[in-house]
Amino acid sequence: MSWVKNTFSSSVGRKFAMALSALFLMLFLLQHFTINFTSVISADVFNEISHFMGTNAVVQFVLQPVLIFAVVYHFVMGFALEIKNRNSREIKYAMNKGQANSTWFSRNMIISGAVILAFLALHFYDFWIPEINTKYIQGDMSGLLANGDLRYYEEMVEKFHDPVRVGLYVLSFVLLSMHLMHGFQSAFQSMGARHPKYTPGIKKLGNIYAILIPAGFIFIALYHHLTSH
Repeated sequence: MSWVKNTFSSSVGRKFAMALSALFLMLFLLQHFTINFTSVISADVFNEISHFMGTNAVVQFVLQPVLIFAVVYHFVMGFALEIKNRNSREIKYAMNKGQANSTWFSRNMIISGAVILAFLALHFYDFWIPEINTKYIQGDMSGLLANGDLRYYEEMVEKFHDPVRVGLYVLSFVLLSMHLMHGFQSAFQSMGARHPKYTPGIKKLGNIYAILIPAGFIFIALYHHLTSH
């Protein structure tokens, strides 16, 4: 236990834990996108998968708490490390030509992270809190509408009627893409993947992920907004 305490109380250890939480969240994002994309293909398939995820005990009482912890830990520790790094930096970017030595994404992770956190709060308000209210406060685990159909597809499409909400959704995923442009490679580097042989491949994979996954979420939102009227 002392090894664990010493590891995660050090700067390197905290960065390693940050990287682990980032990789977990990126895997979740990929899974979340895959499920949401089925809504474009088949409302019935999306409903069935959503109902399974929303009523499965392992998902609800094991994976969901782990996910919430990972989100909270990643953002709290990310902000703390960023503030500490900025305060302890002896040579400011202006004196060290930071613009020439680093990307805008890497210099402004805290800004994109704050906007993404605000979006997550809206996402929780729109989807997660109503789900908790329906299933665990009202006690309705059926997932059914009054007409007997599963409700998940209709509820999601309803959220994308509002152009303001869709605009915020799109903006958030553009910023998430920028966040991932630096964060994907940084996570692997924090876990020790720094060998020149692998760095170009990790960077390329990170750029592909950072573009395709947020673009996919944006496509889903615009698709439902434009076809549900």
